[in-house]
Amino acid sequence: MGVLEYQARPQLAESLNRRGKLLVCHDYKGGYTESPSGLCYTFNFWPLCDTFVYFSHHRITVPPSGWTNAAHRQGVKMLGTLIFEGSGEADCLQLIVGCPQAGAGPTLRTDSIPISRRYASVLAELARQRGFDGYLLNVECPLRGGPEQARALAGWILLLRSELVTKVGPHAQVIWYDSVIFNGQLRWQDRLNSLNLPFFLSSDALFTNYFWPPSFPALTTQYFMSLDPTLISDDAKRSSISSVKSLQNIFTGVDVWGRGSHGGGGFGSYKAMTHIDPQSLGLSVALFGQAWTWESEQDKPGWNWDRWWEYERKLWVGPADPQEVVPVPDAPRRPGEPECPHDAFEPVSSFLVHATPPNPSQLVFYTSFSPGVGRSWFVEGVNVLQTENGWTDVDKQSSIGNLVWPRPSVTWENNDCPEPLPLASSMLDMSDAWNGGNTLKVSISCAGSTADDAFFRCIWLPVQSLDVTSLVSYDVNIVYKTVACEGTDLDLGLFVKPLMADDGDLPELNVEASTQSYLKNGWIKQVLSFSLPPGIANASIAVGLITGFVTEDPSRSLDFSVSFGQLAVYPSSPTARISKGTPGILWAKFQSTKPLTSPSTGLSGLLTWDIASFFPRLTSQVIPSSEDPNPAWILDDIKELFPSFLYFNIYVNPHPLSGSVADPTAAIFIGTTGLDGRANRFYVDSTILPKNVMDGRGLRFHVQGVSDKGDVLPWEMCAHVDCMFEFGGR
Repeated sequence: MGVLEYQARPQLAESLNRRGKLLVCHDYKGGYTESPSGLCYTFNFWPLCDTFVYFSHHRITVPPSGWTNAAHRQGVKMLGTLIFEGSGEADCLQLIVGCPQAGAGPTLRTDSIPISRRYASVLAELARQRGFDGYLLNVECPLRGGPEQARALAGWILLLRSELVTKVGPHAQVIWYDSVIFNGQLRWQDRLNSLNLPFFLSSDALFTNYFWPPSFPALTTQYFMSLDPTLISDDAKRSSISSVKSLQNIFTGVDVWGRGSHGGGGFGSYKAMTHIDPQSLGLSVALFGQAWTWESEQDKPGWNWDRWWEYERKLWVGPADPQEVVPVPDAPRRPGEPECPHDAFEPVSSFLVHATPPNPSQLVFYTSFSPGVGRSWFVEGVNVLQTENGWTDVDKQSSIGNLVWPRPSVTWENNDCPEPLPLASSMLDMSDAWNGGNTLKVSISCAGSTADDAFFRCIWLPVQSLDVTSLVSYDVNIVYKTVACEGTDLDLGLFVKPLMADDGDLPELNVEASTQSYLKNGWIKQVLSFSLPPGIANASIAVGLITGFVTEDPSRSLDFSVSFGQLAVYPSSPTARISKGTPGILWAKFQSTKPLTSPSTGLSGLLTWDIASFFPRLTSQVIPSSEDPNPAWILDDIKELFPSFLYFNIYVNPHPLSGSVADPTAAIFIGTTGLDGRANRFYVDSTILPKNVMDGRGLRFHVQGVSDKGDVLPWEMCAHVDCMFEFGGR
């Protein structure tokens, strides 16, 4: 499977760790509706999110691999859904008691409902194989077995958690949706209380229903604080799975569509979040149907992706213009409900902690600043595909740069400049890219100055925050291009600055000088290495550019832009004494699903390949004696030795009727991997092949890897396979 394993984010400071978290429940048009051939909805606020649920009304919802990769890339847990609605009670009972084997004897009969591990094991194995992290349990049908069946279901949930911990890992989650209560009746409580407490205790967390009045979050808090501590504390003697609970484990439901939610949903959702109060009360938020921003507007005249992006960012991080007033419609009140006044609109982000991605020593940090959609596809700055309707591939989604989008935070580099700070804005630009479908373009406007030293000014432009650890040296590489107004010269330098250490101080980092190289089409690459000083275990850092600008006439205002194409942070390569593997593609194979004839309009088949690591050629080895303590060679750990790839670009060349096939640099791009969750395969059919390639004697497919650090393999390290047509009667 081409699914990234989950890596936990770095631990937050204790004061932040007590704050409530965010669960996003993605119910979008029934699920599984993303189209690769168009600009579709994608979720881009992973730093705010702790758990993401891919939801549908199928009995079992398995998250698509692209969504799982996008979540794991930023340290977010991805859950599937197990749902029982309407007449699903019989299936729910079967879930608990298991399935007798064919030909088995009589089933054991007792006074209570038996609990079988069978389906708990099957569901956990499904999560392991598909790479996701657990389940939301949504039992919205009454249990006719009453309290006996409800108790058996709660016991089965413990089995499911145990199986998930064993097969998926200790981070696995089972979250109970507030529905059935202790006696089997379907009665939504909209809060934690004694009626749904048994299910909360059996699960990792509770997701409450949405219909709560403003007083319920506080009542939930009071009730939780009244519980016997032994029920919610860890007791190693009692269970193999953790029973620790806190207010963070109670996700209070907010329906962005409204439907009974306090505040009426939409841009009024902040009213409900104000009462949940993640920062003070410590309750968590479950945001349901966040794709409302797309579904509620998509059929309106003039609607397009850019309009949606503006609408989406307004809900999550506020409008691009901080002075813009966001109108909030009045929400209907329930009969007898008193008026509940609220302040002006607040975006979702204002209630939550912004988390960093996993430590780059555990998972290489890579971003092409992609929202998971685009109109073109670029490989090393070259446009290899131009579409009419755009594309969507959530697997390609990455951080947009949490310190530069939605609002860059520039400062003067010397900190004592009396001049007003330059104005800075950022936007996604789909007209250009290094690898992928867009850049993040930062525009800077600086007023004129009459100061004596104004001919040269310098700003710090941070791009991304990360948490790093000691005893590891890190490499950073960034790819960008610049445009400046006439009479202005730019001098940019990659740098890393501390944000905070474990003890709250700002440590002095060990930062080496950056090296710069010029790439094709105006792109520039800079690389540097850094590490933490001795005595500092962990620290938060910012990666960015020190940007100097020289102008001939400083009294005039100036403008320039920086377009970011790629940023990667990863552990430094081993020393020269260590044999380092070079990634490559070992072989490629094409298996057609029908005879390869020409002319053919129905070509289809499966392209597969294998990857390998290649050591440099050994020099002559001389061991002076059998007592020499120096080994003939030194190998690094498997992470450095064996290659890891983000995706593979697929190309095709025609075999002409006469002459030889063209060089791979002339091959035609036809797609990338990632849509089907398989790392080393690609489906080929006639719809993705240019018509003119079918006019020759056959086809040559090329497979080109892109490493997890964003490096495109040179053609000599790639593989190809020939598929020759059969010519009848010749």
